[in-house]
This record gives sequence, C-alpha cells and structure tokens, in this order.
Amino acid sequence: MSDQSPPSQQPQQEELQKPTLLQVFGSVIAAIFGVQSNKNRERDFTKGDPKQFIAVYIFIVLFIIIAMITLVRIVLHFATA
Repeated sequence: MSDQSPPSQQPQQEELQKPTLLQVFGSVIAAIFGVQSNKNRERDFTKGDPKQFIAVYIFIVLFIIIAMITLVRIVLHFATA
C-alpha cells in the first residue's frame, strides 16, 4: 500500500489552507488587471485575510505611483537637456 493520500483528498487539503503571501500578491495583481480566476477569487474571499489583501494592494499602488513619478522625472530630465 502507498503512504500517499488519494488524489481526491489532496485538493481538499489545499482548499483548507490560507493563501500564502505570494498567492496574495498574485491575486491582487490579477484583480488590478481584471483577470482573476473564479477559483482564486473564491479562495481569497473564503480563506483570505482582508487586512493582508488591503496591505498588499496599498503597497502595489504606492509602488506604481512612485515608479510613474520617477519615470516621468527621468523623461523630463532628458527632454529638457
């Protein structure tokens, strides 16, 4: 006999776990672009911590804003030189 659990029980164990930080980042980025899968959305709403998603969203938005400001300043610097 094998020590592994049957394949039918493995997806159930994965569904019981909270999303990892990497999965949260992936979910937030997918949600920003509007390409979130229904399976991941359901996992996020049933098992995820809203505070974690909000914190990651704020971090990503701030990063995008800072990147845009930096890019515009670089372009303007070279355009006026």
